[in-house]
Amino acid sequence: MAKKDYYEILGVSKGASAAEIKKAYRKKAIEFHPDKNPDDKGAEAKFKEAAEAYEVLSDADKKARYDQFGHQAFENGGGGFGGGGMNMDDIFSQFGDIFGGGFGGGFSGFGGGGGQRRVKGSNLRIRVKLTLEEIANGVEKKIKVKRKVQAPGTTYKTCSTCNGSGQVTRITNTILGRMQTSAPCNVCGGAGQTIDKKPADADAQGLKVAEETVSIKIPAGVVDGMQLKVSGKGNDAPGNGFSGDLLVAIEEEDHDTLQREGDNLHYDLYVSYPDAVLGTSKEIDTVTGKVRIKVEAGVQSGKILRLRGKGIPSINGYGKGDLLVHVNVWTPKTLNKQQKEFFESMRDDEHFSPKPESSDKSFFEKVKDMFS
Repeated sequence: MAKKDYYEILGVSKGASAAEIKKAYRKKAIEFHPDKNPDDKGAEAKFKEAAEAYEVLSDADKKARYDQFGHQAFENGGGGFGGGGMNMDDIFSQFGDIFGGGFGGGFSGFGGGGGQRRVKGSNLRIRVKLTLEEIANGVEKKIKVKRKVQAPGTTYKTCSTCNGSGQVTRITNTILGRMQTSAPCNVCGGAGQTIDKKPADADAQGLKVAEETVSIKIPAGVVDGMQLKVSGKGNDAPGNGFSGDLLVAIEEEDHDTLQREGDNLHYDLYVSYPDAVLGTSKEIDTVTGKVRIKVEAGVQSGKILRLRGKGIPSINGYGKGDLLVHVNVWTPKTLNKQQKEFFESMRDDEHFSPKPESSDKSFFEKVKDMFS
């Protein structure tokens, strides 16, 4: 079943501001909050659905990719929730600032967690440079990453402040009666555990830096600036927490002869005046290797030859772009006496007089065709 539009889920327009998006999410979160809807699976699903929408629309980079590609932007490891995989612990830990005014960061009745919040390790960010060939074909990169991991020999004990729950509860009297709020324990950070013993080379959280080789599968068709996510390959969290993510920013390297424009590629082909008159064949670069193309006799400078399907695969999976070969007839700048006499004799010859036909489109028509 197709996923619902994120803007529709939150009830906002595509042009809504960050403040409007946050306000709309808070309204939905309070409406379907587990404390207001105990044992209601429908409310739980809508609560998670709203959190997924907010996670994307509140992030400028993810919002831009969603606006351009829709839900497909987060498939194949492209970030986001990946189909609603975030659990209730994740939602409360990531969006704790949303649940003020009586709902706190704690919850009950979901996932058997008993209120304890599992702490997530911090994310790591790296940049990966890709050639045009790698982008066109997809590639698996093995990258060395320095990340914090739990140091061998580190042990933890139950936090004495929150007794292992990860939450501290506060009861206040209001005009509406007694109200209970919960917040992460400020001693253990919500993990429910504190350091018992740790080796000398570990930091205050029992972590140490280690180098690890991470395999990153990059799908075909990615664009410069796109960010992919490798789950669980960020920094470890102390105690019973779970690892952060590795965020991979794509950087596209320039190609020697090909220029990218969306899913299409452009190639400038220079031919000599004799080759333009007599016709020839030329070998050109593509992202899958060299190919030989035929240049018809009498070709005009500015002619565009379209090689269907020789461009970049669409990141959405909708086929491939084309390779557009721009023919440029090279006019000689210097001539010897014999060559000059020949062209002088041809100056008034009817075969050398410009006679454009309807098929010889103007520059603006060619540009229009290029983008159609």
